[in-house]
Amino acid sequence: MTGLNHTWLPAPTDLTLLPDEVHVWRIDLDRAEAQLEDLTTTLSNDELARAKRFYFEEHRQRFIAGRGSLRRILGGYLGIEPQKIEFDYEPRGKPVLADTFASTGLLFNLSHSQGLALCAVNYTRQIGIDLEYIRPMSDVEALAERFFLPREYAVVRSLPVDKKQEVFFRYWTCKEAYLKATGEGIAQLEQVEIALTPTEPARLERYKNWSLLELVPADNYLAAVAAAGIGWNVKCWQY
Repeated sequence: MTGLNHTWLPAPTDLTLLPDEVHVWRIDLDRAEAQLEDLTTTLSNDELARAKRFYFEEHRQRFIAGRGSLRRILGGYLGIEPQKIEFDYEPRGKPVLADTFASTGLLFNLSHSQGLALCAVNYTRQIGIDLEYIRPMSDVEALAERFFLPREYAVVRSLPVDKKQEVFFRYWTCKEAYLKATGEGIAQLEQVEIALTPTEPARLERYKNWSLLELVPADNYLAAVAAAGIGWNVKCWQY
């Protein structure tokens, strides 16, 4: 596997985010009841209302864990209490910090799948992150033909069965990370060209002012981070 299986370290007490850094936080969404109660106290009224709308308790709890953890992470960078953070939402639903915090330059993106979430944070660069749990799929070739460019579909089709799904999800996370960074929708998947092989890391084609990084955050998970510009470094923290 060509993704970077980073060591996820506990964040230091003097956490500093430099201009040329991207911080990626790994968040476990399955939390003890006491932790969930604590995280619930940080949520806004609209977030609490959204949590109540989940039909399954597991999904409600994971939403609270993800949003509460996001608030605590961002509060650490901004130096404020998590409940004081305010969000706005882009037309396609992407959460961003409200205009009140625009002068800080802090940008973030969040992705979750099953019991895990990843949050990418940096200053001033457009950024997107996507996380996917590698689940068995019987129609992986059909999905690749539908959503990928012909040369990408050809790569998936050429692989042995035990490699098809991994490469499919590598393509998917890379495309989604870029689209989340730019705010475009999933309908543009086939417009984003990714170059990769089973033994080489992925890169964005035709987007020379963007950088892409693949991650392996846990067993059976794949992820990718896309950020504007080149020359940034990544640090991985366990929340």
